[in-house]
Amino acid sequence: MTETLALIPARGGSKGIPRKNIRSFAGYPLIAWSIAAAKQSKSVTRVIVSTDDEEIAAVAREWGAETPFLRPAELAQDKTLDLPVFEHALKWLEDIEGYKPKVVVQLRPTSPIRPRGLVDDAVRILLEHKDADCVRGVVPAAQNPFKMWRFNGEDQPLEPLLKVKGIAEPYNAPRQILPPVYWQTGHIDAIRLTTITRKHSLTGEVVYPLAIDPRYTVDIDNLSDWAKYEALVYSGLEMVSPGKRRRPMPAKIELIVCDFDGVITDNRVWTDQDGREMVAASRSDSMRVRELRERGIEVMILSSEVNSVVSARAKKMGVEAVHGVGLLQKGEALRKLIEEKNVDAARVVFVGNDLNDLPCFEMAGWAVAVADAYPEVQRAADLVLSTRGGHGAVRELCDLILKTFRRKNDS
Repeated sequence: MTETLALIPARGGSKGIPRKNIRSFAGYPLIAWSIAAAKQSKSVTRVIVSTDDEEIAAVAREWGAETPFLRPAELAQDKTLDLPVFEHALKWLEDIEGYKPKVVVQLRPTSPIRPRGLVDDAVRILLEHKDADCVRGVVPAAQNPFKMWRFNGEDQPLEPLLKVKGIAEPYNAPRQILPPVYWQTGHIDAIRLTTITRKHSLTGEVVYPLAIDPRYTVDIDNLSDWAKYEALVYSGLEMVSPGKRRRPMPAKIELIVCDFDGVITDNRVWTDQDGREMVAASRSDSMRVRELRERGIEVMILSSEVNSVVSARAKKMGVEAVHGVGLLQKGEALRKLIEEKNVDAARVVFVGNDLNDLPCFEMAGWAVAVADAYPEVQRAADLVLSTRGGHGAVRELCDLILKTFRRKNDS
């Protein structure tokens, strides 16, 4: 088997998104997604993270990567190129361990969403072509460079960026007759060791393509990218994941069951001197209940809370409530509820936020967590909402389900 090293660069000083590489992305540290892509590959024989940061190194080890060295600070600056980072890692490994891989795979943490088999495909293409210095992931370009111009100043004429043989004015030509163009992504580079050590390049001169489905095009630069691409994780797209495979929304839903504390409420409670309790909830959560019911979808509350505030809020929302179930019996309570309602568990959605909701996640056909759910709950969920519990999370879920079903009916 060809010795193949996956090297994941992850410096600590990100300016656009502070602590980006260990920030939670769809329930997992961002770097865990690239580590998972390497560890789930059949081709990769070793996984190393190159970082200057002790905390990042600790998280990387937690998710199964090695961190045998810390990168020097001078190789962790905003303008540091990738090549010296890779040269440093390979020299350290050879000098200290005598280790020399044949192939080096670069997996950038900022492109976390990868199709299954991507790493193995890149390594295979590299090894099948003896002339290849590198294999690089590419997607169809969103903008056509043949219709681009060089700008020489407001008082100077534009110049076409590129020319096309046989087409006098490519910038006026229909897109269909122009040469296809592709954009390189950060998903994957598979590089021969000699390309780096002898040619002092991460690509060399002979670069073969690995065409990637454009649906996987992800490059996280800012927080708005973060939310957008987290939604892609929950869209049902097949991808490498650090945890279990997430299930898509069921084609048919009959019952939505919501936890109370932390889902219907914001998980806080006010207690007066006589022990009476009050909670905070969002009026918007009940706005779509009637429309869901008209479509054959019932909404219920299932809670371990014994306080009558549960039934009072349920009545206000116009939904049924089952409460006072024990903390450890919540899964059993949901099982009985499903049997009593005579619904298929695969058509049940459960919304939770805390550890005692996990048995319900395993039983329901679709598991949903609110935005501020505990990390273990987010990781177990098929969908993590963008709204916190008690602030309209149930409304967000209802809107999503109704929008999805309307789209299906229209198509």
